[in-house]
Amino acid sequence: MNDRVNSDITTTRKILGPRRLALLGTVAALGVAVLAGSPGTAQFGVTFLISPAHAAESTATPPGFGDLVAKVKPAVISVRVKIDRDNDKNAMLQQNRMDSDEDSPFDQFSRQFGFRSPGGMNGMPRQRHQMVTGEGSGFFISADGYAVTNNHVVDHAESVQVTMDDGTTYTAKVVGTDPKTDLALIKVDGKRDFPFVNFAEQKPRIGDWVVAVGNPFGLGGTVTAGIVSASGRDIGNGPYDDFIQIDAPINKGNSGGPAFDMSGNVIGVNTAIFSPSGGSVGIGFDIPAATAKLVVAQLKDKGAVTRGWLGVQVQPVTADIADSLGLKEARGAIVDNPQDGSPAAKAGIEAGDVITAVNGTAIKDSRDLARTIATLAPGTSVKLDVFHNGGSKTVTLTLGELPNERQANGKAEEGKVQPDKGTPRLGLSLAPAGEVQGAGQKGVVVTEVDPQGPAAQRGIQTGDVILNVGGKPVANVSDVRAELAQAKSSGKNSVLLQVKGVEATRFVAVPLA
Repeated sequence: MNDRVNSDITTTRKILGPRRLALLGTVAALGVAVLAGSPGTAQFGVTFLISPAHAAESTATPPGFGDLVAKVKPAVISVRVKIDRDNDKNAMLQQNRMDSDEDSPFDQFSRQFGFRSPGGMNGMPRQRHQMVTGEGSGFFISADGYAVTNNHVVDHAESVQVTMDDGTTYTAKVVGTDPKTDLALIKVDGKRDFPFVNFAEQKPRIGDWVVAVGNPFGLGGTVTAGIVSASGRDIGNGPYDDFIQIDAPINKGNSGGPAFDMSGNVIGVNTAIFSPSGGSVGIGFDIPAATAKLVVAQLKDKGAVTRGWLGVQVQPVTADIADSLGLKEARGAIVDNPQDGSPAAKAGIEAGDVITAVNGTAIKDSRDLARTIATLAPGTSVKLDVFHNGGSKTVTLTLGELPNERQANGKAEEGKVQPDKGTPRLGLSLAPAGEVQGAGQKGVVVTEVDPQGPAAQRGIQTGDVILNVGGKPVANVSDVRAELAQAKSSGKNSVLLQVKGVEATRFVAVPLA
């Protein structure tokens, strides 16, 4: 379900605990009561260790944000949507996930606002054709009524209404959405003098002030302030994660709202929070302005986003992988598998190649490569710096168009074979793939794994197929032993295995005992 109690991102990275990351929208049944607190004034300043000579100067009150807020607040809108949950299969599936864990903050939030799972909560049956009302935030980016919000705010909406700071309400239409970045563009027709704001041209620095404006818990026009806490955050939301982390308090309902710098430019779009309770704990995540500008421009022109496609499965280069390949430093993206017929395959890129730069710009890791290629249009000619078989080369190719859906092929069936004597240095028992039903004809199948061995510690499992060792194809146990011996005699501390698993092919650097 879109911005209604928000979707729980379950595949978070190490910085985030399970079930603690929440999208920011609110979804409530009609008639939600709001508790209003008494007005107060907050002072924002920085305390330093100072000498007595500077004591008088330090007591000066820092300027507030009143002028900035007066400038930008009229452009910020509340976004209200209605969704027929019975007709929205995607929303039903989302609600199933939210109501499946009684200990999750999403379940508590659902009960607080009167939601029930498709099967009914506490045994109560659901009404047919139940309309769900959701609320989020947004902001105008042009005088003729184009506004930005989150995809999860308006996804599958039957109707969209926006409310301005002065209380004026308009009907809006969805121009286009991009689930991969969680951005959406909506349009209000009939006027050409809407107040609007601009995206920032420069990336904010860590420590810069930031002011967030939005519609938390349906309260409307709420302003909070803080600083930029970090950048480049990967929260497991998708392949293009590059979030700005802020500590300005934002809550459910701030989804799609803007975060401003001190010049009144939008540095990011509020999208998610990290929270043990469902409320703000000072860790929020914004889609960067640079990403939003690119996506919004395509949504305005075409109603959808097209991205360049290289056609490779990649993973980061770890220190072990770098050592096994002879790379001086652990950077770049190692190619697990070039997809058949892809631009990369046609250009001669092979499994085990490491892409270190695109058009002369260094690539830090696999996420950096994915984001860089995604910013380029299909048909763009690019130059890739590639580390191949111990040397460097440059490959020029033309990007294709990223398919909407590209999934890994099916699962390999486990064969029941008598394990051969394995390689004690890896802790594996192996058999030729041709002898195991469903494993194909290439490589050797892992038939048994020593749970205390180095291979198990690197995630290799029974049923995996080892395609090559140290860059050389292997067809039997003898091939594996020979390559391990070669790696050891070359003074390497680890050996690189190309492993085909249940869902994808990957590279694994295994220490040599």
